[in-house]
Amino acid sequence: MSACADTTESQVAFAPDYQGVQTRLLEGDLVSFFVQMEGARGTEDVADYAECAAAQYTLIRGYGFARHVRTNVDNMGSQWRADAVYTISPALPRGTRTIDAEVTVQHCVENGIPTV
Repeated sequence: MSACADTTESQVAFAPDYQGVQTRLLEGDLVSFFVQMEGARGTEDVADYAECAAAQYTLIRGYGFARHVRTNVDNMGSQWRADAVYTISPALPRGTRTIDAEVTVQHCVENGIPTV
């Protein structure tokens, strides 16, 4: 067996193609993010992309925190899409799925995930 035939998924280079973010203010502090990418390894990659967009948007609006409400992910072949909803706020919101926008944006930059 050749070395090429024995390559596992974890050995394949991750080469995502981030294809854009659409942001929609739903009501008050509730914001929807639609993201699209190719080359995701799974739902977590596209959800991370949406979270990065939410974090940057939160900072742009002058807030420091966001709370994840929901994320729906769809995959059609190599094309991945996510529709995520977050609330944004100046203070740490209640709940377990909160993000510190500055920390999250820094993590996104370090991992090469674009923001808004």
